[in-house]
Amino acid sequence: MLLFQCTVFVVVLSVCVCVRENQLILNKCNTPFFFFFQFLISPKNGVIIFIIKSSRDTSTTMVFCCFRSRSDVLTCTPWNAPIIWEGMFDPDLYDRAHNEEGTSVALTVFAVGRYLDAYLKTFLNSSERYFMPGLPVAYYVFTDLPEKVLAIRLTPQRRLRIIKVERHSRWQDISMMRMKTISDIIESEIRHYYTHVFCFDVDQVFTGRFGSEALGDSVALLHAYYYNVAKAFYTYDNNPKSQAYMENGDFYYHAAVFGGSWKSVKALTDSCYQSILVDKERNVEALWHDESHLNKYLWLHKPSRVLSPEYCWDPIIGHRYNIRITRLEWAPKNYAQLRTS
Repeated sequence: MLLFQCTVFVVVLSVCVCVRENQLILNKCNTPFFFFFQFLISPKNGVIIFIIKSSRDTSTTMVFCCFRSRSDVLTCTPWNAPIIWEGMFDPDLYDRAHNEEGTSVALTVFAVGRYLDAYLKTFLNSSERYFMPGLPVAYYVFTDLPEKVLAIRLTPQRRLRIIKVERHSRWQDISMMRMKTISDIIESEIRHYYTHVFCFDVDQVFTGRFGSEALGDSVALLHAYYYNVAKAFYTYDNNPKSQAYMENGDFYYHAAVFGGSWKSVKALTDSCYQSILVDKERNVEALWHDESHLNKYLWLHKPSRVLSPEYCWDPIIGHRYNIRITRLEWAPKNYAQLRTS
């Protein structure tokens, strides 16, 4: 890949730089300061990454500008967040930028009851091959049976952390209570060591690169069954008594995958958990449990990056012309045997 790199030192006298993911905005500013623009340019792929370093603090911000596009799919949300599809990014550029930035990722997954034997080993082995190649990753496995977690061979910069959790009597409670568990581990541990968090359901298998192009401040996933249908078919919660109630929304997001910076994921999980508690006090349960609450939160707090259904595809759907690659696939499910009730 042809790649150019240059660094520009700039003195700013009357403007200040306000950076959002995928955007660069100049605002008026009274105090002069210095910053660096570092460009990573790939002429072949039309991608520019700005690495901005300010003299006011030690923080560094990456702004990804991708000029490749696809005419067959929606590539940008109404609030200018990118929707990530195959053919829209250069993986080498993203990996290089995140390695230079020192990005690290914590992956959370719950393997409770029969889900542990049925799915966990395959999930972890496939993630070792495809998830965030080249970046430090910690797997946080939450299970009621830690002694049954089989050892897997980890590549360098990878670690496995097994945490025992309570097994609830209903699978719905397992699903909803994970929000509090994720928030607690972010507060007590993850925030001290990792820049980003991704949360997954265990009954999935990585089948292709799920890399640094998926990272952002707040990351949501388009549901494979709803990304290509009219909004009238979205299954938002329709009970006004529930905190998850929605009349309208932007997209329908799948709770099997969500992520972002540790701060954003903690804010999401805290909010969803509090909404679940309010519903419990009212003796109400959202239609799709934590997924309903997640959709409500992401409607009110727009994600900065949206993943296409390539990042969580159900093979049962069959071939779709706009799905050029599948990166994560639903594993075969037998809910009658797997779920406790």
